[in-house]
Amino acid sequence: MHEAVMAGARPPVPPRAIVSHSWSRMTEFGLTADRVNKRAIFAADEVARRRYDSPLRDVVDRIAEMFHAASDAATMMLVVTDAEGAVLWRAGAAAVRRRADALEFTEGADWTEAKVGTNAIGTALAEAAPVELLAGEHFEQGQHPWYCSAAPIHDPRTGELLGVIDVSGPALSLHPAVGMLVEAATRLAEAELWRSHQKRLDALRQVAEPLLAGGRGPALVVDDNGWVAHRAGVAVADRIAAPRAGRAVAVPGLGAWLPERLPNGWLVRPMGRGRTVLLDLDLSGAPVLRASTGDTTWCRSITRRHAQILSLLHAAGPAGLTAAALSRSLFGDPDHLVTVRAEVSRLRRLLGAVVDTRPYRLAEGVRLTLHSGR
Repeated sequence: MHEAVMAGARPPVPPRAIVSHSWSRMTEFGLTADRVNKRAIFAADEVARRRYDSPLRDVVDRIAEMFHAASDAATMMLVVTDAEGAVLWRAGAAAVRRRADALEFTEGADWTEAKVGTNAIGTALAEAAPVELLAGEHFEQGQHPWYCSAAPIHDPRTGELLGVIDVSGPALSLHPAVGMLVEAATRLAEAELWRSHQKRLDALRQVAEPLLAGGRGPALVVDDNGWVAHRAGVAVADRIAAPRAGRAVAVPGLGAWLPERLPNGWLVRPMGRGRTVLLDLDLSGAPVLRASTGDTTWCRSITRRHAQILSLLHAAGPAGLTAAALSRSLFGDPDHLVTVRAEVSRLRRLLGAVVDTRPYRLAEGVRLTLHSGR
């Protein structure tokens, strides 16, 4: 199949759609299929910096424990990258790692499609979805003796892409359970990140308790991403917009609130009047969102994807949309659930609980007006 496609002939078996799309991208990158393309390797100090900056440093040991407990670990290699596709950690059998060294599949290597062609890590980043590739599905012939199975990891607090978990090994040793192992490792990593998040909220709550003693009226204690650690005299969702110094936060149903800085978080108290959040989305050019509640207004640019989501939820009305329905509207199929959830999470971080979940819909007390222009 690979030889026929590269020669411009009709293959006996057509490549899968995800493979065909990736191979098409390779022509834009100018990569060669019949040799190992030149690798980009980060210096050791840069790898150390990326490891330190990555939230995955706190969970990589747990991922490795799960990997080593697998029955076929002796024939596999575990790889964890950052969001830019740089390999930060490896684990696995020495023999497999030596074979990987020959491909420069090593710590510090840039394993994006633009550098090494179609591979599970780079293609998972490009497709924002789990990917499993076998032998000749790789673009480079040097990778044909391998299989690889990878999945993106997202920050459960923000939806931000943190990196990719990959399991690779000799092509003839691929077992159907490899994909399930990668999926389980991804879920474990995100669960551990969420557990750490809850511990930080608990610590923030303890710091803020003395400030809330005496009942000075409604107040919220939130972290830097707007997750609520404590509520006093008010019922709100589990998240508001990420606070910024000197800028009021629009809380649906409660109006404008003003944040005050705390160590590792914010104390947020009500201000002004008005309980309805009015949103005005201008689509005549680059999307611009204006919000007002009571006497408080603000304006900011948003991405086209976030503008699409707000427009679709506005059209759906109170019934809202499931993640699968939103995926169909955005991508033409229901298979991009991970990407949809990550995008909505980022939107909620930016705007707070103006979007409710299960199903996705505009929150009660939010009114949206669209100006589509031409």
